[in-house]
Amino acid sequence: MLTLFIADYFGGMSLDTKVEELKAILQPILDQHNFYLVDLEFIHERGDWYLRVYADKQGGINIDDCAVISEEYGEKLDELNPIDPAYYLEVSSPGAERPLKNDESLSNNVDDYVHVSLYQKQDGQKAFEGTMTEVTDTKITLIVKVKNLKKQVEISRDNIAKIRLAIEF
Repeated sequence: MLTLFIADYFGGMSLDTKVEELKAILQPILDQHNFYLVDLEFIHERGDWYLRVYADKQGGINIDDCAVISEEYGEKLDELNPIDPAYYLEVSSPGAERPLKNDESLSNNVDDYVHVSLYQKQDGQKAFEGTMTEVTDTKITLIVKVKNLKKQVEISRDNIAKIRLAIEF
């Protein structure tokens, strides 16, 4: 039912295709200010549509940065009018324990502490926390603590269900 509802709004276009179009409109604005996209979602919640942009930059994004993105992206969306239903535009930081969803966010967070959930157990575990020291096309490398000793763990990217920043205690 929701699929038909969405197709009606987007002239038969899928929501994924619409999201990709919205990302393409946003990307030049982010590039101009040295920001990068963490995630963009266009979702229907409690009877309203929300276009949510999660952006970041090296050293972290602040409220003024979010305001710049919101103003410039909002103006571009008003000009191009790519969305038929009324919606709320929300621009924010992705948060302290944000998911790392693409190659760019992985690369930008080398040397950061992360939590990795796996599809299949590795060394008897389905999750690891540690400092990500390397990212390649096929694996990530973590330094994890095991009983106060540091150990290097290589995890195949194909086995990663989710990866996010974590707070080290």
